[in-house]
Amino acid sequence: MDKVVATAVEAVADVRDGASLAVGGFGLSGVPNVLIQALYERGVAGLGVVSNNCGAMETGLAVLLAAGRIARVTGSYIGANKEFARQYLAGELEVELIPQGTLAERLRAGGAGIPAFYTPAGVGTQVAEGGLPWRYDGEGGVALASPPKEVREFDGTEYVLERGIRTDFALVRAARGDRHGNLVFNKSSRNFNPLAAMAGRVTVAEVEELVEPGEIEPDAVHLPGIFVQRVVALTAEQVADKKIEQRTVSS
Repeated sequence: MDKVVATAVEAVADVRDGASLAVGGFGLSGVPNVLIQALYERGVAGLGVVSNNCGAMETGLAVLLAAGRIARVTGSYIGANKEFARQYLAGELEVELIPQGTLAERLRAGGAGIPAFYTPAGVGTQVAEGGLPWRYDGEGGVALASPPKEVREFDGTEYVLERGIRTDFALVRAARGDRHGNLVFNKSSRNFNPLAAMAGRVTVAEVEELVEPGEIEPDAVHLPGIFVQRVVALTAEQVADKKIEQRTVSS
């Protein structure tokens, strides 16, 4: 099945206000910037986003965040995104912070059809006991806090129950992809992109290099096409448009 869609705008045309999105990327690596920009141009709002972080340097999800298009973020890292912190503390944005490994497994579990799992990460903290501020009231108080989670003992060790994550859509970026949706990711962009792709009921992948079926060795495939519904081939200009988050010089 040829899953290639002509444009990014066409690929996200059915993403509506209030939709939930799993978005790949790690820092500035492997972020589906073209698909995010297409959503911005469509004016979609009220989005619930699941992603490791919410963009940086006015790129990636930061484009939607700055425009007030995101209502809720499920992630593990705020970093240097000052607008993210401002909206969160002002009560404009609901945020569920999750240990990074737990977030990765929640996405993978959702994509694998596993509704929940136990993990030791977070036991004895507000992650398990509840009380993490999900939304502030804008005056320093907590308007909505996380609920307590089930904790169970196995072989003398306590574990907290975490739910798998499923979203309406997933947006990811791959280094290579074929027309059947088989994808290959480059280095750290592999951290969250395959997991986000698994979690989406409809997954859209922008690929830097589009190849024909059979050109990617089966053993080299990082994510099989069964998890991908649409593929968008990027232009050379779009592929080259990559930002550097921290510039350093050597002595």
